[in-house]
Amino acid sequence: MQEDFHYYATYCAAILAGYTHEESLTICFSAQFVDLCTKTFLTVVDGPKEAATTQLNLELMDMKLDKRGLQEITSVWSSFHFLPYDLNAKRKKRSRAYMQKYRLICNTNGELLKETVNRAYSEPLEAVGIAMHILADTWAHRYFAGTPSLVINNTNYYFYEILDKDGKEERRPITFKHKASMSDDIENAVYLNCIYQYSEKSIMNLGHGRAGHLPDYSFIKYVYLPAWMDYEEMIKDNPSDYYHAFSQMVYALRTIHRQEHEFECDRYAFDVVDEYKNEIMRILKTRRLSASEDWRAFGMKLSGKEVPEFDLTDAKQEYKNASDKENTTLGRFFHAAIEQKRLVTRKIYAKPVKKKKE
Repeated sequence: MQEDFHYYATYCAAILAGYTHEESLTICFSAQFVDLCTKTFLTVVDGPKEAATTQLNLELMDMKLDKRGLQEITSVWSSFHFLPYDLNAKRKKRSRAYMQKYRLICNTNGELLKETVNRAYSEPLEAVGIAMHILADTWAHRYFAGTPSLVINNTNYYFYEILDKDGKEERRPITFKHKASMSDDIENAVYLNCIYQYSEKSIMNLGHGRAGHLPDYSFIKYVYLPAWMDYEEMIKDNPSDYYHAFSQMVYALRTIHRQEHEFECDRYAFDVVDEYKNEIMRILKTRRLSASEDWRAFGMKLSGKEVPEFDLTDAKQEYKNASDKENTTLGRFFHAAIEQKRLVTRKIYAKPVKKKKE
């Protein structure tokens, strides 16, 4: 997902969940900051390097793809962007090495999501924002894994956008290019993606790179052939998925705000959100590279307050000038990010318990 959903839509969800304008801004700031907190940024502000929640392309290209380097990449992308659905996943006639990657495939409503959201109950709002980023990404990034893997994340030439033409579905072929200087061309269905690399460990095979930014656009419904499904047809309906993501965020935020009960998977605040369904679906289905302005207008309509553009300036200055850095917006974010990364990586790399012989 992009800033339009992680920042502006998250603000809307927080308002609908009962948070104040100021609280909602803190939550959506942290939700968006997950996509910007790199080691490079942490070096600039002199923050803890282990708090990195994403990686720049240049950082990735400089990394060694040995065991340690791959674990660092996986700890970042699986913890915050491609939360594994089932770390105990089984598949017949697959090697142990294959299963170590297969178990990292992201999907919605997994046990780790439940732990992630419930951990935010007793934490500051910055931790709540991080949890909302992760929750939202389980919908956008489902079926991809946050680790470099050709056998899991690769796709092939078979990509079609599914369009609604007079009530009937029509498939239009999607073309991928690799020119860094060009932008996605929605009108002509030409999109950027990562270059095919045959190496299993290539950075080009991380996450949804082979599918370009298609998972991050709310308007698109498409069909493709994922490698982990042995290149069988998979349909991804982003407008529906994003609506579910928004409704689940409102539900999750309400449970955290009210603290009446713990977050439970596969529950949604449709009772609250459906009142605005037509407006939300219009935003989600409008074909453009960013829906920020529409989400922002919707947020101001809900709260009656001005929603500022995302800006790191004040938070950076506060952190740099503070004598007690832990008690700042960035300080609380860094602490929450480190704890979230520990939660996920401990689960991923936990040694299986050996059964005792009778």
